[in-house]
Amino acid sequence: MKKILFYTQQYQYLAEKILACSSFERGDLEVSRFTDGELYQRILSNVENRDVILLGGTINDESTLELFDLASSLVSYGANSLSLVVPYFGYSTMERAVLPGEIVTAKSRARLLSAIPRSNKGNRVYLFDIHSEGIPYYFEHGLYPVHIYCKDIVTKAALEYGGDNFVMASTDAGRAKWVESLANDLGVNAAFILKRRLKGDHTEVSAINADVAGKTVIIYDDMIRSGGSIINAAKTYKDAGAKDIIVITTHGLFVNDGLQKLKNCGLIKKLICTDSHANCSSLLNDDFVEVRSLAELICSTIY
Repeated sequence: MKKILFYTQQYQYLAEKILACSSFERGDLEVSRFTDGELYQRILSNVENRDVILLGGTINDESTLELFDLASSLVSYGANSLSLVVPYFGYSTMERAVLPGEIVTAKSRARLLSAIPRSNKGNRVYLFDIHSEGIPYYFEHGLYPVHIYCKDIVTKAALEYGGDNFVMASTDAGRAKWVESLANDLGVNAAFILKRRLKGDHTEVSAINADVAGKTVIIYDDMIRSGGSIINAAKTYKDAGAKDIIVITTHGLFVNDGLQKLKNCGLIKKLICTDSHANCSSLLNDDFVEVRSLAELICSTIY
């Protein structure tokens, strides 16, 4: 019997792509709202003894609760197995407490999803290029985390746009290991920016670890919010003599007009992102931005 795919409202765009490249059966839901705004959901497909896939992201609190409610009910109605596919796991910036009293939201959200009842064959959660390597260890009670790296998508884009003379670069030393891994796979040099903290949030660039003069610099970051860090890094590499700047990210949030800021800065030739976040669902490929889908990676992983 085919696996059956359900999805939360904001991820319908990605579900359609997954259904197009797989043999999964579409799970039917009735979704509406009460007059006070409360969400109503009803599972119309029979899920008893079925292997169920649920696609949804934790992009905000409402989406997280929608995912949790639907997942819990799918198990309660007899799902044989449950695979949670979470293209973008939000809250990952708060993966640890730095100041006294800070709430580690990544841990509390992982515990929430871990409270989903266990299906007959168990539950899995698939996470994609998460911001912190420690997050999978927050899941418990038999919810098995699977971290999927989108490296093939990133390296393919880098080879297409890098030309014959490029370096893989990061915004700072914090992502250096991941960028170095990409560079090793591609057989190119890795570059990162060394910063010195002055006071508070103010920093200054103290050095760049690689020669970028006359070369194409491909900056990779797992997540772009407002784009400020990317713009600062692009300026630094450009000042060091970089020929062209290409930016690749897995999760493009582009809040606070982030995409327009990246476009208007005049430093970046091309931006490539995936469709892991709902904000990318409405982006149209143009001369500046290109959206590559996770659908085939998800299909191959679940199969």
